Amino acid sequence: MNKVATRVLTLAMFSMAVTAAPLFTKAYAAGSDTPSPPASSTKDKKKGDKSSSIEDPKFLAGYRTAYTTIYDRHDYANAIEQLKALGQDDRADVANLIGYSYRKLGDYKQSQVWYERALAADPDHVRTWQYYGLWALEQGNREQAQYHLNRIAMLVGTDAPEYRSLADAMAKPPGTGLVY
Repeated sequence: MNKVATRVLTLAMFSMAVTAAPLFTKAYAAGSDTPSPPASSTKDKKKGDKSSSIEDPKFLAGYRTAYTTIYDRHDYANAIEQLKALGQDDRADVANLIGYSYRKLGDYKQSQVWYERALAADPDHVRTWQYYGLWALEQGNREQAQYHLNRIAMLVGTDAPEYRSLADAMAKPPGTGLVY
C-alpha cells in the first residue's frame, strides 16, 4: 500500500509541475557549443569579473575545442584539462561539461561536485539539470531523477530536448545497463 501511495503522490506532483510549467517557462535552454552568459548577479562587479569572456575569442575557441573533445572524440580526461585551463570553471556551462566528463569516466563523486558547482553558478541551467538527472539514474536514484525532470519542466516545459532526453531515459527499465 505504501508503494502505491508513493506512486500516486509522485504522479500528482508531476502533474502539478507540468500544469504550472507554462507559467514559469524561460525563453532559453543552455548546452550548445557556445556557452551562455553567466547568470546575472546583484553583487558588485569584481576585478576578476568574467562576464565579458563570453565574447573573448580565445575563451570561445578553447570552449569549442573542449566541446569537440567531449562529444566528437569522447576523450573526457583531456576535455577536463582543456576546460579547467580556460580559467572559467565557475561558469555553469564549463562546470557542467566538467561534471559530464567525470561522469563518463565513472567518477561519480567528482561529477556530483561539478554539477553542484554549475547549479550554484546558475540554478536555472537546464542542461545541468538534465545531466544531473541522468547521473541520478545511473546511481539508481529514480526519485532524484524525477525531481530533476520536474525542475526541467518548470524551467523550459516538456517539449524541450533536455526534458525529452531525461524522460526517455527514465522510461527505460532500471538495471538494463544503459549508459546515458
